[in-house]
Amino acid sequence: MRKRITCLVACMFFWIVPTQNRAIAASQRGSQATPSKETQTVESGRVPRIAEEIRHELVMMPYYGVFDWLEGKVLPDGTLTLQGAVTRDTTKSDAEYRAKKVEGVSEVKNEIEVLPISPSDDAIRIAMYRAIFNYNSPLFRYATRAVPPIHIIVKNGRVTLKGFVASEMDKQLAYTAARNVSGVFEVTNELKVDKNNY
Repeated sequence: MRKRITCLVACMFFWIVPTQNRAIAASQRGSQATPSKETQTVESGRVPRIAEEIRHELVMMPYYGVFDWLEGKVLPDGTLTLQGAVTRDTTKSDAEYRAKKVEGVSEVKNEIEVLPISPSDDAIRIAMYRAIFNYNSPLFRYATRAVPPIHIIVKNGRVTLKGFVASEMDKQLAYTAARNVSGVFEVTNELKVDKNNY
C-alpha cells in the first residue's frame, strides 16, 4: 500500500511520501518480532515531520519565486529527491544546502534543473506575469501572496503553468491569459484545483 503525503511549499511545493504495504513487510520479516527500520520510521511519523521541515526551509529561501518550481520526495529511509526548475543556480544549491540541514535527512539527490539564461524567456516571463496577475483580473488575488500559488516556468519559449488554484474557472482563466501572450510557442497547463486552501 502506498501512502502519499502532500505538503505545499508556499501553497505549491509537493512532498510525496510512499510507504510499504504492511502485509508484504510482515511476510518479508518472517518470524522477526521487531518491525523493520523503515516501518518504524513511517509509523513514528518522522517522514511527515521531515517533509514539513523541508517545506518550511524551502519557503524561507529568499530567491524562490513565481518563476521557480520545486518538488520533492522523502523516502522512509530519509533519502530526499529534489526536483523542479529554477531560474538561478544559487536557488538550486541553496535548496540542497537547506534540505541537508534538516534532522532526519540522510541523503539529498538534487535533480533540480536550472533554466537557461535567455533574454527572450525573461521577456516572456514578465509578459506572462502581467497577463495572469493583471490588477483587474480575478487572478490578481493570487498575486498578493509572498509566493503566488501559480508558478510560471518558461524554457525556450515554452511555458508550463504549475501550482494550485481555487476553481476550474481560475485554472481556465490562467491558461487563456497565458495563451494570449505573444512569442510563446506552447503553453502547458498543469495547475491543480485545491478548493480547501484557496
